[in-house]
Amino acid sequence: MTKQVKLKRTLSLTQLVLYGLGTTIGAGIYALVGELAGISGYMAPSAFLLASLMAGLTALSFAELSGRFPKAAGASLYINQAFGSHKLSTIVGLLVFFGGVVSSAALINAFIGYLQQFIEIQRLTSILLICLIIGGLAAWGIAQSVFIAGFITLIEIGGLALIIFYSAPIFIELPARLPDLIPGSDLTHWSAIYAGALLAFYAFIGFEDMVDVAEEVNNVKRNLPIAIILTLSITTVIYMLIMLAAVLAIPPEQLAHEKAPLVALYSHFSDDDPIIIGLIGMLAIINGALIQTIMASRVLYGLGSRGHLHIAFSKVHSFTQTPLLATATAIISIFLFALFGKLSVLAESTSLIILCIFSLVNLALWRIKKRDPQPENTIIFPIWLPIAGFFVSSGFVLSQVVHFFS
Repeated sequence: MTKQVKLKRTLSLTQLVLYGLGTTIGAGIYALVGELAGISGYMAPSAFLLASLMAGLTALSFAELSGRFPKAAGASLYINQAFGSHKLSTIVGLLVFFGGVVSSAALINAFIGYLQQFIEIQRLTSILLICLIIGGLAAWGIAQSVFIAGFITLIEIGGLALIIFYSAPIFIELPARLPDLIPGSDLTHWSAIYAGALLAFYAFIGFEDMVDVAEEVNNVKRNLPIAIILTLSITTVIYMLIMLAAVLAIPPEQLAHEKAPLVALYSHFSDDDPIIIGLIGMLAIINGALIQTIMASRVLYGLGSRGHLHIAFSKVHSFTQTPLLATATAIISIFLFALFGKLSVLAESTSLIILCIFSLVNLALWRIKKRDPQPENTIIFPIWLPIAGFFVSSGFVLSQVVHFFS
């Protein structure tokens, strides 16, 4: 009898953090700064900080669960462990898969919008080529694809670091301008912060994808929870510095009308050609699509290996040591969604799917903690944390539903 090939544990803590940063610091920050300035004005940095704290509740739930159950198809596995429902677990796993597929399709459409500003290319041709390239990288091998994703992530962070470096002199004004940036007792300030946090929350989404490569991580019970916490912490620092520089340098009402706000910010401080920031933004978008593809394929692998889907999805190729059928299924799905879906609808659908998953995962941890409060060799957080995460995530879901029907 032929021994089944398993996924290979090759990812170090550093690689995993780069993987997490690649899926979190993506297209969001390159487009979100202007919109957030329009909503929250000078309260935008506070809105980012509040969003980080709210996202952090669920991130810490994922961190604890990833240590308790270090397997692929994380969210689906967590639901199954908490509620013992094969059907609910499968539904959640498929929601995670479609969340990744729809997100990747949205990013590909966004990338094509940028690409068509540089070269004339038919939409169908460009979608097909991008899907083939992403699919090829995802199938090539986890070490190779994560190395490429990590390299692009370093370029993304380098672009943001370049903006922060050039804008450094503006931070001298921070002590004098601090009263403008800190909310007082005025309720309009807090209303602007909350409205901005609802938008900024989506810039922190991405850490949940990290648990789906759990079976390819070295020393997973230690490295995966730490990587999730480091990813959110680094993301928060970078976002806060960028947002502070933006509102200190450019009036929020002007920033809100900039189509490429980070390009405008770079141009404000530097005489260099800002095209480099636009190109880095394109890389950030396509990098996010690659990471979402890897994640979606690993979800199918996890569902197949646990009997939720056909066992063929759990087959790992002996040479690439990647699940080729799962990867091909993800890419075909992404191609179809990218071809027939609209960018705004795809983005909104991704957010709603992910927030539903967040709500269920927080509930799952609460139930698991009641049953087994002190497991060995695992990072443990207080029981109030998943309860707070549930209310935050479900509150976002409710606000989205109300907004849809209003």
